[in-house]
Amino acid sequence: MWKKYKEILLYLIFGGLTTVVSIAIYWLLTEVLPMDPLAANIISWIGAVTFAYGTNRTWVFESRASGTGQILKEAASFYGGRLITLGLEELMLLVGIRLLELPNMPVKLVAQVLVIVLNYVISKLFVFHKKP
Repeated sequence: MWKKYKEILLYLIFGGLTTVVSIAIYWLLTEVLPMDPLAANIISWIGAVTFAYGTNRTWVFESRASGTGQILKEAASFYGGRLITLGLEELMLLVGIRLLELPNMPVKLVAQVLVIVLNYVISKLFVFHKKP
C-alpha cells in the first residue's frame, strides 16, 4: 500500500514544506519589509523552487539523472515548468490584490493551492517522468 501512494504522500509533505518556505519569505517581504507583493512573490519563488528541486529530485521522484548534462537538463525542465506556474500565480496576485483589492495573504494562500497541484502534474509528466 505504501509503495502505491508513496510518491503522492511525499509530494504532499515536501510540497507543503515548499509552500511554507514560499509563504514565509513572502510574508517577511510584504509584511515586515513592505515590499510590492508581485516583486516579493518572485523572490519567494526563487527560494521555494530551489528548495523544491532538491527535495523533489531526491525523495519524491527519486531522480536517476547523473552527470552534469543530465542534471542541468533536469533542473532546467524543473525551473522552466515552475516559471509557468509563477506566471499564473503572479496573474492571480495581480487580479486579487491590485484589481479586486483583496487582502494580500489570503490571495497568496489560494494561489499556492492551485500552484502546488499544477507543479505536481508538470513534475510528474515532464521533468521526472520515468523512461520505460
